[in-house]
Formats: sequence, C-alpha cells, structure tokens
Amino acid sequence: MNGFELVIFDCDGVLIDSEAIGVHIEADLLTASGYPVTAPEVAERFSGLPWDQILKIAERESGLDLSGKLAGRLEQLLDQRLPLEVEAISGVAETLATLGRKRCVCSNTKFSRVDLLLGKVGLKDFFAPNIFSAKDLGPGRSKPKPDIFLHGAERMAVAPARTVVVEDSVHGVEAGVAAGMTVIGFTGGGHSYPGHAAKLRSAGASATIADMRLLPDTLQRLEQAMA
Repeated sequence: MNGFELVIFDCDGVLIDSEAIGVHIEADLLTASGYPVTAPEVAERFSGLPWDQILKIAERESGLDLSGKLAGRLEQLLDQRLPLEVEAISGVAETLATLGRKRCVCSNTKFSRVDLLLGKVGLKDFFAPNIFSAKDLGPGRSKPKPDIFLHGAERMAVAPARTVVVEDSVHGVEAGVAAGMTVIGFTGGGHSYPGHAAKLRSAGASATIADMRLLPDTLQRLEQAMA
C-alpha cells in the first residue's frame, strides 16, 4: 500500500462546529417534551444519529409519543440558528489548503444545509462539487450504515482500502469501519465530552486527534504503520 488517496470528512463537528449547537437544541426539545436529558448526554449517546432514530430510542425508553410532536421541529430550529451561529472548526482551512489529497464531504445532514454552511464559513470551495448527503441516497441509508461513505468513495473513484474517514461520532466511526476504511476520530468540536477519544477508538478509530492541524502528520503515521 503506497498511501491513502482520499480523505472523507464528516461535516457537523468535524468541519463546522455545529454539533455543539445541535445537541443543545435536541436536549431542550426532548427535556421539554418529558424526556429529561442534558446536552453532554445527547452528545455522548446520540451524536451522529438521525433525529428520527433519536426520537425512536427516546420513545422506547420513556413510552412517550415524541415523533408526532418533535419530528420536524429540530430541522426548523437548526435552519434558524445555524446560519447565524456556526463557525468553522479551528485549523480546518489551513489543513485543507495543504492536504494534497483527494477529499470529499459525506454527511447525514441534508445537502442544502451542508452546502449553505460550508459556504458561510469559507470551506465550500475546498470540496465542491464533491459534497454528498446520505439523505439523497434514500430512506434508511444514513450512518451508522456505511452507504454514504461507499457512495463518496465510488464517486471519487478510490477504493475503500485507500480511503480515510474523519469522524467525530461513534456512529460515524462504525460506518467508516463497516465501509472498510481507516477512520481517524476527531474530538476538537465544542460538543466533545470526557472519554470521547476512548469511545471513538473503541468503535474502531485507528487514531484520534483533538486539533485538525494534526491531521496531515496523523495520516503519514498511519501510512507508515500500514506499509
């Protein structure tokens, strides 16, 4: 193996610091509807899962009917707040500028939001047109299923074995591993929690970083270990 040809980035919590906003909104919605939970608990348990799956888990545990009340509410609040509040993850732009490898974005989030927010924080030109959403693949194909990562690698014409995924969630790491890719866990977002790196490694991440500026060196170390 001569090296990794493609780096696939998750978006929320990896390129943009949106997960920190999202977990607070999710915690507030669930708590107000009778399922008390804190933002750190949401980050640890549910980060990377689609909202409908989170609601189903909460319903099973509580016996409450949450989907009917909250199904569309999260998207409304995210569309209102994220364009006003979101910022790029520190160090991402300088890392992308010197990465020197194929790259794309593979997210569970709808394409229109990913496209808008990457443009807002000045990162879209690093990826366009290679920005892919699991929602465009059809129902039931979001992470932790590997479908979006396999789709991204196919579109970029790179084999999974020559692909690295950068993910901040356990479910995203599981998806990358299931796709047959090497995964680097990222813990530098505002939603990170104690034990975050250990959980990502337990899910299958080959390495973890808390600063995006460490990504190039980490890629080289993984390549050397696999040579």
